[in-house]
Amino acid sequence: APMQTGITAMDAMIPVGRGQRELVIGDRQTGKTAIAIDTIINQKGLDVICVYVAVGQPAAAVQRVIEAVRSHGAPERCIFVVGGASASPGLQWIAPFAGMTMAEHFRDAGRHALIVIDDLTRHAATHRELALLTHEPPGREAYPGDIFYLHARLLERAAKLAPERGGGSLTALPIAETDAGSLSAYIPTNLISITDGQIVLDTALFAANHRPAVDVGLSVSRVGGKAQWPALRQVSGRVRLDYAQFQELEMFSRFGGVTNDRVRQQLDRGRRIRSLLTQPKFAGLGMEVQVALLAAHADGALDGMAPERMATLRARLPGWLRSHAASAMDSLRDTRQLDAQTRAALSEAVAALVRDMDGKAGAS
Repeated sequence: APMQTGITAMDAMIPVGRGQRELVIGDRQTGKTAIAIDTIINQKGLDVICVYVAVGQPAAAVQRVIEAVRSHGAPERCIFVVGGASASPGLQWIAPFAGMTMAEHFRDAGRHALIVIDDLTRHAATHRELALLTHEPPGREAYPGDIFYLHARLLERAAKLAPERGGGSLTALPIAETDAGSLSAYIPTNLISITDGQIVLDTALFAANHRPAVDVGLSVSRVGGKAQWPALRQVSGRVRLDYAQFQELEMFSRFGGVTNDRVRQQLDRGRRIRSLLTQPKFAGLGMEVQVALLAAHADGALDGMAPERMATLRARLPGWLRSHAASAMDSLRDTRQLDAQTRAALSEAVAALVRDMDGKAGAS
């Protein structure tokens, strides 16, 4: 079963399954915490209990997370475990283990839990501090030899239990910070090898306002399409490949004008995919809406639409689909499958919204 993040770039291209450990990694200020908060907020109408663990975070940053969940999510189903920057090293060290124990309680009771650990780079620094104070021999980058074991024993508690054990699940979204995008540093390589995949965030994409700034080439989910709704898998199949090809093509096209019509069409399509995957904070989309959007894109209903108008389309789409394609949405929600009739109804509803927007733009 999927861990629904509400973020199209993740649900469509780097899906996270329940029971999975997916690392969120990137430099400072690239939107790592924002992805985790959006995922927590998206569980509002679902059956997932969320645990957010802050390790070494400033009090103001923790306050922002709590306020965001209070304003947009379901705070009554969230637990905040705070070992803040002002807490003693021992409390910062124990915070992720305490949070994991709380999340395990729900998993073992046959329920579904999500734990976000923000972040393990600071946790590793705290572990190093305590180890050096107790005269443990330092190893690479002055971390003690058991740093890999520390994070492995923490993250390997995330799991999806078999039905005979209650069928509960515990999904982990650990966060790690890189320095100048280096994924080959000690702690990042350790965490990448422990987790089931990583969502890599890129500084250049973030600066160019392509948010969430997910690097499609470096990000990977080792569960992949198995964790998606069959309907979403059906419509998102080519999106990742098309987007990766577009990014490469765009890089080459910067050096000179594009004269080939086919290449120009490919670039236009790629820009449309990018605008489709760009998403503001606290604006998660339900799986049915994502399927409708991607089906419409694949069927050509969005061809010719200016990428900058995609934000308006995305904001209006959930309400429009509820009023113009309710039966198709219900069928999709119940079966999670996309038959030809449902697909046609959803694509037509999105195309009707595009025409409606064109009419209003013409009238104004």
